[in-house]
Amino acid sequence: MDILTEVLASMRTGRPVSVRTTGRVPFGLRLPPVAGAGFHVVLSGTCWLVPLEGAAPQPPLPLGPGDVVFLRDGRGHVLADHPDTPSEVERASQFSPGSPLGTVTVGGDGALTDLLCGNYHLDQARPHPLVQQLPEIIHLPGHPLRHPELASAVQLLRAELEQPRPGSAGIVPALIDSLLLYILRAWLEERPAVRNKGWAAALRDAAVAPALAAIHEKPGFPWTVESLAAHAGLSRAAFARRFNDLVGEPPMAYLTRWRMTTAARLLRESEVPLSAVAARTGYGSEYAFAKAFKREYGQAPGGYRREARAA
Repeated sequence: MDILTEVLASMRTGRPVSVRTTGRVPFGLRLPPVAGAGFHVVLSGTCWLVPLEGAAPQPPLPLGPGDVVFLRDGRGHVLADHPDTPSEVERASQFSPGSPLGTVTVGGDGALTDLLCGNYHLDQARPHPLVQQLPEIIHLPGHPLRHPELASAVQLLRAELEQPRPGSAGIVPALIDSLLLYILRAWLEERPAVRNKGWAAALRDAAVAPALAAIHEKPGFPWTVESLAAHAGLSRAAFARRFNDLVGEPPMAYLTRWRMTTAARLLRESEVPLSAVAARTGYGSEYAFAKAFKREYGQAPGGYRREARAA
């Protein structure tokens, strides 16, 4: 079971929105907050990412060719050729028929910076603990030897955008989808091996990782702390303590969280009847499931499904 893929799939509420942004010195583009997570890929040139006033204190961040930035909460910020350059409000993106992304051009007539910008629609109302533990801004410099797979994905994106060919309209969105996994994998792999808390450690832990995989693979199974501990090869007390230390919550609390997350995804993305959703998430009756779901989401499953479909 690939836990990272499952977590992201469960949080996604729509396809990414992407814009190719071209800036010529002098340029400053003010980007408002977005629902979800934002990202930028520097295809060529250089620029600065400047957090907006009122955001968590952070100095301007210089970006170069191949750099990737991930903004966990879609915070507002400015992209500029220099931190002191005045910024203008983001213009409406232009979308051409058959193009997988929009285009924005800003600035004067100086040196060119080419970026791919956008946001991933993620459920921020109930973010997964893995995402909550991410820093507000992840900056991955474009060094080809540091994260070769991420660098290759950026190179492929650049090639498809600079010289579109038959199939590019399908390839570019797929690469942008994959980019999120490459970003988070790269960040997780950069966590120090000696760090003994958090999801970076949990996904590498010989006991907790198999238990997490079991929960994700079979959320409807009647798991107990004892059965998960046996799966992990530890005593009940040792497993519960280790799980809580790494994941940040007790095993049964995480099991309930994942069951509800799985149920919400089924309600959003399928026509599975409520009775089947209840069975697949470990509830013996539709009533028991509806009660648990309303406690977690603040509304009945049927209402949640209708609201998600309308959105």
